[in-house]
Amino acid sequence: MAAGVTGSASPISAAIVAFPCHVPLQVGFERMELQRILDLYGRMVAAGLWRDYAMNFDKEAAQFSAFRRAAERPQARIEKRPSLRGKQGMWTLFGEVGQVLKRGHELAGVLSPLERKLLKVVED
Repeated sequence: MAAGVTGSASPISAAIVAFPCHVPLQVGFERMELQRILDLYGRMVAAGLWRDYAMNFDKEAAQFSAFRRAAERPQARIEKRPSLRGKQGMWTLFGEVGQVLKRGHELAGVLSPLERKLLKVVED
């Protein structure tokens, strides 16, 4: 007999699940999403609008918060909530006092109000 194999034959019981439910332990950002958010953060820091950030990951949502100063409320909060993917879009942009500024299915569209703050008129 081979090593690790016993001589008794025991039946293997298996549970069959029609549609296994895989619930993630936490929601996170994909690499390209985080790269897009951090690129915007870097440009906002260079413009002097933001100085600090925080990320929060739990079962329902992933959040990126940007602060003017560390001791304040976040000036902007970007939230990814996959449970809303089929409804109003999984991306939400919140303002400083918690109001919803933009919702959508695409991250680029949700970040557009923040990117508009970086635009400056140049006259020739």
